Amino acid sequence: MLAKRIIPCLDVADGRVKKGVNFVNLTDIGDPVAIAAAYQEQGADELVFLDIAATNEHRETMAEMVEQVSAQVFMPLTIGGGITSVADMQRILRAGADKTAINSAAVADPQLIKAGAEKFGNQCIVVAIDTAWDEQVQQYRVYTHGGRQATELDAIEWARQAVALGAGELLVTSMDRDGTKAGFDQRLYQQLGAAVNVPIIASGGAGKLQDFVDVFADTPVDGALAASVFHFGELTIADVKGALTAEGVAVR
Repeated sequence: MLAKRIIPCLDVADGRVKKGVNFVNLTDIGDPVAIAAAYQEQGADELVFLDIAATNEHRETMAEMVEQVSAQVFMPLTIGGGITSVADMQRILRAGADKTAINSAAVADPQLIKAGAEKFGNQCIVVAIDTAWDEQVQQYRVYTHGGRQATELDAIEWARQAVALGAGELLVTSMDRDGTKAGFDQRLYQQLGAAVNVPIIASGGAGKLQDFVDVFADTPVDGALAASVFHFGELTIADVKGALTAEGVAVR
């Protein structure tokens, strides 16, 4: 069995790490370079760095900050936010990213997934999906632009399409659970795991050690991403890995 990954997430706006609840009411957490270095010390397996304002502000991801972070840490970096072309991907990879995450741009132009995968390899292309349960139509609806714009896409079907086009990994955030610390949306990840055969990163809802144990025990996800519990010191990476090891879950 492949070891499961524990992945902190840095949501960055205005050069600072921010965190909210259900994608709103953002609180300033601190300097991304210092926070990234601290997570490396803690033993994080990877780091996800999302420029959460880039798409809505119609600008590129801050390559300079990526360079600063990559100079400080030696774990894999996934960078997203404002990446709208293969040239953007190349710029971010050259700045030190190991993988590029695309979300809104992939929904607008699915062929961007294929173009990126053909140039850089599937392993470099992460499709990020922000989704919330729509009770009326009984499906997980895809949202873009930092969770601000609803689409007609069903998240499970979109995941299948993204993988068929070349996505090597999916980073799937439950907007319903984001920042709530109510646990991961297990139904979402069970459905995704049945639909695709690439690694899935679960995001949204981590609040206690048992949440990490449960998502790995009950769904086929390969990694669990969290922000609030790590940023505010409620849990450490070591806490999580210790709890998982005690439950027989293989970690790095």
